[in-house]
Amino acid sequence: MAEKKEGDNSQQHQEDVPKKEDSRDCKTKADDCKSKELKHEHKDNAAEAVCEVETSNSNVGTEPSLDNGKTSTLLTSTEKHISIHTQFEGLEKLVDLNGAGRKACPLCPEEKFKACYSHKLRRHLQNLHWKVYAEFEGHRMCICHLPCRQLKPGLSGDQLSSRLVAHYHCVVCSVTIARKTDMISHLKRHVNKGETEASYTGATDVPFEIEAPAGQAYEVMKELGTNVQLLPNHNTPQKSDTYFNRKMKINRQLVFCSLAVLGEERSPLECLDAFGATGIMGLQWAKHLRSAVKVTINDINEACVKMIRENCHLNHMRVEGSRGSRHTDAEGQEPEEDPIATVEVTKMDASVIMHLRPFDYIHLDPFGTAVNYLDAAFRNVRNLGIVSVTSTDTGSLYSKSLNVTLRHYGCQIVRTEYYKELAARMVVGTVARAAARCNKGIEVLLAVALEHFVLVVVRVLRGPSQADESVKKIRQLIHCQWCEERVFLKAGSMVEENLYRQLPCNCHESMPGKTAVELGPLWAGSLFNTGFLRRMLYEASQHGMDDILPLVKTLICESECTTLKQFSVHSPTSHVSQEECGVVIKTSQRVEDASSSKRKSSEEAGNVLKRQKSEAPLEHPPFYYSIHRHSIRGMNMPKLNKFLQYLTEAGFRVSRTHFDPTGVRTDATLAQFKSVLSKYSVPTYTTTQTGSHAVGADEVSRKTE
Repeated sequence: MAEKKEGDNSQQHQEDVPKKEDSRDCKTKADDCKSKELKHEHKDNAAEAVCEVETSNSNVGTEPSLDNGKTSTLLTSTEKHISIHTQFEGLEKLVDLNGAGRKACPLCPEEKFKACYSHKLRRHLQNLHWKVYAEFEGHRMCICHLPCRQLKPGLSGDQLSSRLVAHYHCVVCSVTIARKTDMISHLKRHVNKGETEASYTGATDVPFEIEAPAGQAYEVMKELGTNVQLLPNHNTPQKSDTYFNRKMKINRQLVFCSLAVLGEERSPLECLDAFGATGIMGLQWAKHLRSAVKVTINDINEACVKMIRENCHLNHMRVEGSRGSRHTDAEGQEPEEDPIATVEVTKMDASVIMHLRPFDYIHLDPFGTAVNYLDAAFRNVRNLGIVSVTSTDTGSLYSKSLNVTLRHYGCQIVRTEYYKELAARMVVGTVARAAARCNKGIEVLLAVALEHFVLVVVRVLRGPSQADESVKKIRQLIHCQWCEERVFLKAGSMVEENLYRQLPCNCHESMPGKTAVELGPLWAGSLFNTGFLRRMLYEASQHGMDDILPLVKTLICESECTTLKQFSVHSPTSHVSQEECGVVIKTSQRVEDASSSKRKSSEEAGNVLKRQKSEAPLEHPPFYYSIHRHSIRGMNMPKLNKFLQYLTEAGFRVSRTHFDPTGVRTDATLAQFKSVLSKYSVPTYTTTQTGSHAVGADEVSRKTE
């Protein structure tokens, strides 16, 4: 017993397996401890006895440990502490919960948790020990409160409180570490040295199916007719696990529709999902578009790559490695004879694969910002191809972390009522600058900013002249801090005194100090393409994506700056051609030979500037006003649809916006917006001469009738 205790004391703040010591030295040190801590000796010995007995019981039925000549009291590398389990049933087996009477917790001393009945003890094990853990290769290292590691006494000679003694036992080397973050770093060092659980238990090839924590089956989720299996912790994974967010379903459907529209222009498409994770997006492309696309799903994480291959087999698809090398599963079996599609799965950095190969469609959806991969995305993307970017760093985009915004996007912004459109224009401006560095211009097809993400879809126009035109649309924004009126800075206006003159409001005359700030640089051009959105609406209805139909209809109205009207979803005919990005695109004619159409597409793209000058449609006005933000106190505002009608009758272009359900996109100034709002607002209460009380406006109108 004294030998085990001394071994545990020597493990404090160390990360190596304890060495054997002479039994005489252990006994001498144990006697010294007894002379100093007579009060705590009895309880510590009792707890250690329970720990030792339970350790020997928990190892029954497991794999035999390597016999290196060590005594049975010392923990070898394959023995596990009683706080390490793969499922909750193993933790319950430490105590007979079916028996009668009070029982003590096997991982807590008596002074911390007194003996109780079975139902209370089960709740204690579930809520404390099983939920507070550090995980490694399917093993949960539950928090342990036993006196396995004794802290040194303080100046007063008393031990620290028991909560400071809480620790975790390493599953590899049995060292005890107090903090969870330190344990995670400690396990990473084991992985870097090649010392993992498989190397200690003798397992050389562990199938992917059993890498999930024992006792928890894979969750199979179906979205858009595609099945994917998810890890149990897909909502809050570790860095080495795959991540799946159910709230990004709208994002995946919008990306799918944009790819389907591009598939009507040319076939087959070489498309890339640069950050596959579970592979759900690339699998949807391959399953529904079939031969029209050649899908490549990439991820740098080995666990994600294995998960993507398993999901491909789950959806009856053939898996190919890099450049056509067919992949076989762990058992060496070929996939089905008649797969519905073929998917290429690669394991490399996203920037590397985009530098090595050209693609027609590239989707970037990293965890956070995508600015690090934009240069590589525009490096080899083909002319008239599409690049879609999903940014989930809402903290920096929505003006919560201004220092991160300046670091990632190089923009100076503040919190405004139109912060979502500000975030979308900031991302588009960053994408335009990255494309211009590769001598390419962009035409924005779609820009959506919702609660969880910002999605930007752009078409690539090759050539330095296109890049120059795109860069000219990146401007500074003048924002009034008092009334929140805003206007883009005109080209050539670089004098600070002219900032106030460009704003239509007169706050700088009535308010002291500096009333306007300069934000940006931001994208000042259009955020939507009406023709492209109409074809997206058709593709969404064809593939049964009812979730995004209202959103796409709102985007079409927003791009035209018109109120909501009835949409007739019909297939594009072969006789009608649409002009997008200054290029006439015939939707019924497929480009079969890419090499022969390269010169033709470049000639069409070269006439973009001339066509835009002569046939440029009227763009939607930038930004919007919130009707609730500018409401008048004591007045009842009209309904939003009625207010849109009033603005239209006043001669302004108006539409609703997806950025804000209470927002109104209009070309009217803020003063004109407020005047129309105040004109049709009704006072909440009106004082009349009917006694000494105030009569409501509805009651007054009723009496007058």
